[in-house]
Amino acid sequence: MSDDKGNKDGDGDNWLSGGRDAVLDELREFLRESGLTEVEIEENGRRVRLAAGTAATAAVAPPPSDFAYTTPPEGQSESLGRGDVAENAVVSPMVGTVYLSSEPGAEPFVRAGATVREGDTLLIIEAMKVMNPLVAPRGGVVGEVFVGDAQPVEYGQPLLTIT
Repeated sequence: MSDDKGNKDGDGDNWLSGGRDAVLDELREFLRESGLTEVEIEENGRRVRLAAGTAATAAVAPPPSDFAYTTPPEGQSESLGRGDVAENAVVSPMVGTVYLSSEPGAEPFVRAGATVREGDTLLIIEAMKVMNPLVAPRGGVVGEVFVGDAQPVEYGQPLLTIT
């Protein structure tokens, strides 16, 4: 077998002097034993990259409903009418994952009934591995929180109300 430069396995100039199949077998075994998903080596100006086979999966989110939620989080009632939600809602400015506290197990930034001032952090939305604080657009009292911790959110989805 020859490479794209015309070198044959076993030639002194071949970077795979032990034979291409032998080197690939060693790399495969190394991947299995190490738990790595890929390895790349370079020798004498030539490079080989071997990646473990992975199946790509696509997550498909359901289309958002009129107000992007069907039931309120556990322990909360649906006491506000839709007009009240739209008028007083703080909506998600992006698609991402919402976090109600600064770290797992910490107290949430706000709870229903909490008084907030304009500029106070309400929650964090993670998008593309970037943590984006969502701040209160106005002062008031937090009415209801419509999302749970670590919940995916859509653009324009009501997150909470401030009255």
